[in-house]
Amino acid sequence: MTRIPLRDVREGVSPLGEHVLLSGEVAAALAAAQPVVALETSLVTHGLPLPHCVDVTLDAAGRIRAGGAVPATIAISGGHMVVGLSDDEVDRLARAPDAVKATRANLSTVIARRQTGGTTVSATMLIAEACGIDVFATGGLGGVHRGAAGDVRRSLSGTLDISADLEELSRTPVNVVCAGPKIILDVQLTLEYLETNGVPLMTLGSDHVPGFYARSSGSRTPLRVDGIAEAAAIIATQRALGLAAGTVTCVPLAAEDAVPLPGIESAIDRALDEAGPEIRGGAVTPYLLERLHTITGGATLRANLKLIVNNAEVAAGLAVALGDGA
Repeated sequence: MTRIPLRDVREGVSPLGEHVLLSGEVAAALAAAQPVVALETSLVTHGLPLPHCVDVTLDAAGRIRAGGAVPATIAISGGHMVVGLSDDEVDRLARAPDAVKATRANLSTVIARRQTGGTTVSATMLIAEACGIDVFATGGLGGVHRGAAGDVRRSLSGTLDISADLEELSRTPVNVVCAGPKIILDVQLTLEYLETNGVPLMTLGSDHVPGFYARSSGSRTPLRVDGIAEAAAIIATQRALGLAAGTVTCVPLAAEDAVPLPGIESAIDRALDEAGPEIRGGAVTPYLLERLHTITGGATLRANLKLIVNNAEVAAGLAVALGDGA
């Protein structure tokens, strides 16, 4: 596939942007100021098993196109940040045996070593912002891990383990559309951290923050919005005020697709009890998500696939509304 340097499409690119290559579709959309939605790829390389990781990424891209926007699936390849993967490239990425998880912290290393990388929320936000892409759809948000406040009974670290997603949101003005913080985290502490760092979080059509697989995490949302137009107006105003932080739009799953919260909490307790001493640091989240899929008989995996596509559809609506001058 022919790639187009970001500097050929966008004036005054940042030093990071000098290392970005675009697909023709994304380049044309950016040049014409059409709505674009970013998609991450750590779910392709590390988050979901084959063939689900490929199928759901392509399905999400299709929903974005159907919603009137252009999907920009982001990854690291050959010393560049690539924005706009083809279907075949997504499949090859999923099968790459040496793919790493690319974050803000290791982005320079992955590029310098010309490694293949799936981008996390933090890296995807960083790259999207360099391209002028305002909306990013993902599954769930990282956050403050359980036990971070000192109660280690439900923790695999016993340390102040906080996802880089939250710090990125405090300094990168991109709207993240998700199904709330991953339910394996401490949702209330995550909300407090976002508030401390000036990151607005809103929930579409509910008084409670969704719990990823569950419709409700049990925590009240800081802000309820009852339509995409209202959410887009808030995002646009955040941008117009020149506030540096990003925003979070949470989208609850439909009741028929969600998993009841008590069942998830029970599965989390069991997974924590079963975890060996090697499950620490970056291995915690993948381990817990995989064990939940197994313990629940695939219910959380099915919910995960549904919420990714659902979030992509909402993100497309937001991108279109923002492009229409919300």
